[in-house]
Amino acid sequence: MTYIGIRERRLGKVTILDADPQVRIGLRFGASAVTLSKAIQSLLEQGQDQILLNLKDVFHLDARGLAEIVSAGVVINEQGGRFKLLRLTGRVRDLMTKAQLLTNFETYEDEARAVESFETGSFAASHKPRIELTGGAKA
Repeated sequence: MTYIGIRERRLGKVTILDADPQVRIGLRFGASAVTLSKAIQSLLEQGQDQILLNLKDVFHLDARGLAEIVSAGVVINEQGGRFKLLRLTGRVRDLMTKAQLLTNFETYEDEARAVESFETGSFAASHKPRIELTGGAKA
């Protein structure tokens, strides 16, 4: 999942990024595939800091793709935003569990509940995800 197609849509104040490894053109991010980090940076520059990454069509995730997701979470958290994951496939969920990263993210299977959680602060209010970086730094 290094270079993926990213389709952006909005529900209220929440930006949903639909990751599609088969699509090579992001709707608002130019005429070529972009990294997740570039898409996130573009959104943050526009003041969009409530981001839901939909991974339902991602069946394989390499180390670079996993690092991009972690990095996105760190960057968004550092800028006071919120980043959540939606519809992880079994393989992606297993990989994130084995890498001991899954508990660092809010994950949802239902889009409506995920979007609502941004508004209500559910889960995040009682459990702020912590992402550990190499070298012991924490976000």
